[in-house]
Amino acid sequence: MKKEYDLTKMKSRKNPYATQLKQQTALIEIENDVIEYFKNMATETGISYQNLINLYLRDCMKQHRKADINFS
Repeated sequence: MKKEYDLTKMKSRKNPYATQLKQQTALIEIENDVIEYFKNMATETGISYQNLINLYLRDCMKQHRKADINFS
């Protein structure tokens, strides 16, 4: 970095858009075997299982996938 850039006097501030990026939820119920699946994948990839679940759900959303629900 160039010497004329003195960032020590710069005041930091929080990102005003950070709260709009993700929403924390405690209302979703996910079965234990699904959590274990993503935790195992997290160990292999080095990505947190929460992020992996989010990435999978985002992919489903982008691909317009519909759940195959059959109650019979």
